[in-house]
Amino acid sequence: MSDARTEPSLRVTEIFLSLQGEALSAGCPTVFVRLTGCPLRCRYCDTEYAFSGGRRMTLDEIVAVVRDYGVRPVCVTGGEPLAQKGCLTLLERLASLDFDVSLETSGALDISGVDKRVSTVMDLKTPGSGESHRNRWENLDHLGASDQVKFVIRDETDYQWAREVVRSRRLDQICTVLFSPTQPDLAPTTLADWIVADRLPVRFQVQLHKLLWGDQPGR
Repeated sequence: MSDARTEPSLRVTEIFLSLQGEALSAGCPTVFVRLTGCPLRCRYCDTEYAFSGGRRMTLDEIVAVVRDYGVRPVCVTGGEPLAQKGCLTLLERLASLDFDVSLETSGALDISGVDKRVSTVMDLKTPGSGESHRNRWENLDHLGASDQVKFVIRDETDYQWAREVVRSRRLDQICTVLFSPTQPDLAPTTLADWIVADRLPVRFQVQLHKLLWGDQPGR
């Protein structure tokens, strides 16, 4: 075991087992490690409780809790997990222990240091988020076939903006592209109809965990 006096530590809001609600692994039992803190303030954020608080944990302590759940998929999320320096080390540690690791990130911070064994699920913030000016476009150069780009769509303006980004940057040739509606702002059927009408090369998704458990933390 590592020396807790020198080992990196992270502030953690919660660690829990649930079904993955989004992305390509939706529906799979997954351990979520939700790190504390986020420099963004998206208008539709559903995890404001992770902006502050939490408790300091060493990597060994985090790994021990993850192992106890007994499943291979692990998702490191937030908040914005990359806002904590130790996040990269945690991702590397989990990948080296043969967990199937994914990272959920806002796209506002540098992802170039993320271990290539990790599947990065990166947002591109739409105008409706209020944070589109924070998009770090150079992150697209660090994405590969196992990664995913997610657009959270609030209205038709968001959709048209996202559609243009997908087409102009040929995102579907880089990785899987996900479109997700914010509810109740945008009806899922409306977004689905737009995607079909435009033959857009993206994957429609809804937040499965919200359909099952609402906004309940730890689910």
